[in-house]
Amino acid sequence: MTTTNAQSWWQQNVHTALAEHDWSFTHVRDRIDLGAWQAFTRDLPRDPYVDRRWKRMSWLALDEQGRMKSLGECPMAQGGQYNDAESMADKLRWYPALEQDFLDRPDVRAFVEAWAGLWGLDANEPILMQITGVKGSGELDPLQGQGIHADGCRYLSIMVLDRHNVSGAESVLYADRAGQELLADQVMEPGDVLHLRDDRLFHGAKALRQEDPNQPYERFIIIINSSFVDGFQNRMLRRYFPEAVIHEHIA
Repeated sequence: MTTTNAQSWWQQNVHTALAEHDWSFTHVRDRIDLGAWQAFTRDLPRDPYVDRRWKRMSWLALDEQGRMKSLGECPMAQGGQYNDAESMADKLRWYPALEQDFLDRPDVRAFVEAWAGLWGLDANEPILMQITGVKGSGELDPLQGQGIHADGCRYLSIMVLDRHNVSGAESVLYADRAGQELLADQVMEPGDVLHLRDDRLFHGAKALRQEDPNQPYERFIIIINSSFVDGFQNRMLRRYFPEAVIHEHIA
């Protein structure tokens, strides 16, 4: 996929909103087979670091022709300045890779290539893609202690993949980490996407509740981000992907 085609993959208002406000809500329901993507939530392994969460992740990049490729294994590493949760901050976290059948899907490849094109990424810049989520009963903080936060990167997008028997869990966006300047407060449905400049804004999610107390709930999302400003993560990327493009001025 060329950069021009990748840019046109998104609705035009996305580019305008990002240029003017550093964030945009959009959807991809007309671009992907959402039901087929949702099927990949069924075999997610439990997150060994965070209770009541399930997760897979893979490190990806574009090749010289602008096509998605897999980079291999590297841990997730978030420094304490970007993650307040004791179960996650300043730890190397290893997760199983996204299933190859998922990564081989043409609409998944098109999504990743278009996402990289949206932000103007070059070949060999690491991209982290995750499928993660929660399920169970009762009220739950979907962020599990992270609160209002940034992920330690420049470019971040969050897509709701599946949402069943859930009320609440509104996605919130702020201009400040203290949460004094609210920019958006919105329930995202499956197929909805929030794009944001993570190095300029802060995000979070409100508490999640069961609609029917007699049935379990689940909420799964895709997180995709790149151009890391977290020095802890960049050190790991250099160690595991020595050929990758890491921006030294933001390390």
